[in-house]
Amino acid sequence: MRGIPAKLRLRSGLFLAFALMGASALTACSDLDSALFGDDSSVAASDAAFPAANAGAAPSAASNVSVPMPPPPSASAAVAGGAPVATITPIVIAGGADTGTQVNRTIQSLRSQVSGLQQKIAANAGRLTDLRNQGAGAANAYQNSKARITARLQIGTTRGNPELVAEWNSAQSSLDSLSSNINALNALGTDVTNDSSGAHFALNQISATMNVSGAVDEDHRQLTLLEDETSQTIVVLDRLLKEISDNVQRQTAYAANERSNLTVLANSIKTGELYGALTTPVPSGALSSQQLASNGQPLVVIKFDRPDVDYQQQLYAALNQALQSRPSAGFEVVAVSPSKGNAAAVQIGQTTARRHAQDVMRAMTDMGVPATRLGVASTTDAGTSASEVRVFVR
Repeated sequence: MRGIPAKLRLRSGLFLAFALMGASALTACSDLDSALFGDDSSVAASDAAFPAANAGAAPSAASNVSVPMPPPPSASAAVAGGAPVATITPIVIAGGADTGTQVNRTIQSLRSQVSGLQQKIAANAGRLTDLRNQGAGAANAYQNSKARITARLQIGTTRGNPELVAEWNSAQSSLDSLSSNINALNALGTDVTNDSSGAHFALNQISATMNVSGAVDEDHRQLTLLEDETSQTIVVLDRLLKEISDNVQRQTAYAANERSNLTVLANSIKTGELYGALTTPVPSGALSSQQLASNGQPLVVIKFDRPDVDYQQQLYAALNQALQSRPSAGFEVVAVSPSKGNAAAVQIGQTTARRHAQDVMRAMTDMGVPATRLGVASTTDAGTSASEVRVFVR
């Protein structure tokens, strides 16, 4: 891992609704450190891009941001290990006497193939158990690191606390181990699928051998028994393959969700407070995102009437509420500038409002809203005395 940087810098999503990350799309720890936390040389750029997040002491935003406040988002309750593995017991392949016929020699060859599959079943069942244990260990280590970070943020800490950055790196490493575990499960699934194909091929050969002339009654007895044993082998392979598939799906969803939660923690470490920890209840008369969209009312109104407006916490809460009620929602970010004054003042106001709108859009993408769901526009309003950014649900 790279050294702990001086400041944090968020570059990926946070909402559960946008957690679409596959197990194969792994990102190296050093790349994520650079993207999320930046280098010491990027501190000045980070300060310029996020003045509110890097301010030493931002005043209360209650008079600057008007939003319906939702309850805090709940942490993921998924368990990577999942349900216990069903017992996978290889089939015992019975032997048979050599009748001396050509058909019997074919039977012995087929019996050897099916017996070899039993050894692979036992080995692959052991691999599955080991991978599940490794995945559970990685998930436990990740949850422990995550819990320590959350507890520290909950009681309050400094912005960009290096101790929490180190703990975040540990959590990320554990999650990367879980993603590697998913890749190993996929490889195991491929091996079991190949074994299943071999079992089906052997079953077809057994059926075809039944019709070959020159067999004695003992040959047909052995063929019938081997056919039953091969059919049972296919059932066991299908059960093993289902266990692997269920684990891959469960752990993939878990890892994707926790990637988003990990990014929430990264931004929380950056600001020194836990995102989603708002306790202000939703007003009884608050409108839902659907009502806001239909009535044309803004979801968020951020007034930039003073320097260093701290709006990210309230913006997060508003977006979270909108996505809970409508996961496919898009958003329109409108830069609003005053229309009073001479032409030069109006032009300066429009430029300032557009810059603020770009900052808000950047914050929204940092919070996980895909750029494809965002639109931007600008307008003037004679009723405003300072630039505003209004976010609408669409």
